[in-house]
Amino acid sequence: MRAYSTPFRGRFPGPGIVSSSQRVSRSPLHVLRWEQPDRSFEYRRPRIPSRLLASLNPHENIYTLPNILTFSRLLSAPVVGYLIIHEQHLPALALFVYAGITDLVDGWIARKWNLQTVVGTVIDPMADKTLMTVVTVCLAVKAALPVPLAVLILGRDAVLGLVALYYRYISLPAPKTLARYWDFSLPSAEVRPTGISKVNTALQLGLVGWTMGGMAIGGDLGMWGEGGALRAMW
Repeated sequence: MRAYSTPFRGRFPGPGIVSSSQRVSRSPLHVLRWEQPDRSFEYRRPRIPSRLLASLNPHENIYTLPNILTFSRLLSAPVVGYLIIHEQHLPALALFVYAGITDLVDGWIARKWNLQTVVGTVIDPMADKTLMTVVTVCLAVKAALPVPLAVLILGRDAVLGLVALYYRYISLPAPKTLARYWDFSLPSAEVRPTGISKVNTALQLGLVGWTMGGMAIGGDLGMWGEGGALRAMW
C-alpha cells in the first residue's frame, strides 16, 4: 500500500475541501489523513438550557436574602428567651419586633424577585414555631402567661412540627439517608400554611407581643391573668 500527496485548493476549509497550504495523504482505501490541521476552527462548548441544567442538578440555591432573614429569625429565638428570663424586657421586645418584621418581609421579597425555595417553605414556619415555643415557655416561667394556655400553644406547635418532619421524610428523593434528610438544599414537599393557621399564629404573636410590651414598660399585667388570657385566646 502506497500513500501519495495531492494538493487541493478551496475557498473555505471544510470537510472534503482543503486550502492551498494543506496536503492530505490518500491511500487506496480512501482514508484521508490531515498533515497540517487547520487552526482557524475553534471548538465551542454547546449551550445547555437552564431548565435542563436545573433538572440535572437536584440541589437548589438556599443562600438567598429571604432565607437569610428567616435564619436570622430562627437564631433570634433563644436570644429572646434569654433576655426574658434575665428580665431584659426592652431588648427582648425589640428583638421580637425584628423577628415579626422579618416574617413579613422575607415572604414579600421572595415573591417580588422570584426567590422562592422549597427550603424556605420549611424553615419559615419552623422559625415561627421555634420563636413562639421559646417565648411562650419563658413567659410561663415568669408567670406572665397561664400554664394551661402555654400547654395549649406548645402542644399544637409540637404536633405541627412532627407532621412537617414526617412529610419531609416521605417526600425526600431516594436514597433516604440521615445526611440527605438534613441537607435542605435537596427539595422535598412544600409546606404551605392554611388561612386558619395564619390567623391562629397572628393571634398568638399578638398575645405574646402584648404581654412582652407590658413587661417592657412595667405595666400591670393583671388583665392577662389566667382567666383573662384564656378568654382572649378563645
